Amino acid sequence: MTKNKPYTRLSVNINKIATLRNARGENIPDLEKVAIDCQRFGAEGITVHPRPDERHIRRADVFALRPLLDVEFNIEGYPSPEFIDLVLKAHPEQVTLVPDAPGVLTSSAGWDVEPNAAFLSGVVERFKDAGIRTSIFVGTDIDNIRAAAATGTDRIELYTKPYADAFAADHDAAVAPFVEASAAARGLGLGVNAGHDLNLENLAWFRRSLPWLHEVSIGHALICDALYLGLEQTIRRYRAALRED
Repeated sequence: MTKNKPYTRLSVNINKIATLRNARGENIPDLEKVAIDCQRFGAEGITVHPRPDERHIRRADVFALRPLLDVEFNIEGYPSPEFIDLVLKAHPEQVTLVPDAPGVLTSSAGWDVEPNAAFLSGVVERFKDAGIRTSIFVGTDIDNIRAAAATGTDRIELYTKPYADAFAADHDAAVAPFVEASAAARGLGLGVNAGHDLNLENLAWFRRSLPWLHEVSIGHALICDALYLGLEQTIRRYRAALRED
């Protein structure tokens, strides 16, 4: 391993488990058991994204999960006053700030940081004062990443759907903007996370191309794979993809 090169951690987003549970109004599948099993099977983090309508992860889930986890807990979401209050009370290891509108189906873009710089800087300061690592969800524009660094955030999370969409046609061209973005982020003193549409087909190439990648957060694809492979085998395969050189 290259000197000082970070170990890329797998954080499993369990929102889809909560969606399935909520469909019947009961406790099957048991979200807390799934989270415990994920870490038992090798996940190095658990990610949740509570939304205002609680259509998957609920506020109560966040507090129920917090004492059960021995791995990193990452809460992502739009930093509304309610979200900020939730995060400060739950005190995860990491909070990821995303620009989602309240009713959006899934995250579809990173922050345009400059117009929101004062707002984001204030949010980052509150979380950092509480000892919570902060990450801002962004695309690959270098000026935008510089603006993110100026907020005082610890990390960025790169929005990887454009990479996933272009991967089949040309692996190198698909990953090139992310290589540049990660290098720029590292030069600015930022850690680099990534997430959205990463899967078993494209993850290893992404990881090999970005040697300074700290963490990936994967939910939808991983849970879909688990329907066929089982959760334990799926987590093992995703971790193996992150170790390929």
